Amino acid sequence: MKTVIAKAEEFANTWYVVDVTGKTLGRVASQIAAHLRGKNSPIFTPHVLMAPHMVIINADKIKVTGKKFTDKTYEHFTGYPSGLKSERFENLFARFPARILEKAVKGMLPKNALGRMAFRKLKVYAGSDHPHFAQQPQFITLQ
Repeated sequence: MKTVIAKAEEFANTWYVVDVTGKTLGRVASQIAAHLRGKNSPIFTPHVLMAPHMVIINADKIKVTGKKFTDKTYEHFTGYPSGLKSERFENLFARFPARILEKAVKGMLPKNALGRMAFRKLKVYAGSDHPHFAQQPQFITLQ
């Protein structure tokens, strides 16, 4: 038997649309991250980007369990003295609902150049409209 090593040029730029209405944030984010890595492919190669383009719609209808809606916080440091900024989930969700899913997926991708390239192929929209109809995306469902 020979080991099959995938090459990046063997994969066509496929586009998928995922509707996340009523889905749980963490479960959907982990499945999207696995698709962006190419782990659903039978010839997955860790050092090759086999990611399709993923268009996520209805990010404003995603749900979280427990008390995360009121208790979860997102923090970042500005780089200045006493520059720790924090924002609660409900405030960020009210302002930018798509950013919640982007942060969850980005945290599940590898922290290297391959992960950054895969993250660029993710498009998240709060509503059901998206501008990628020309790419003829296929609808897929996640558990």
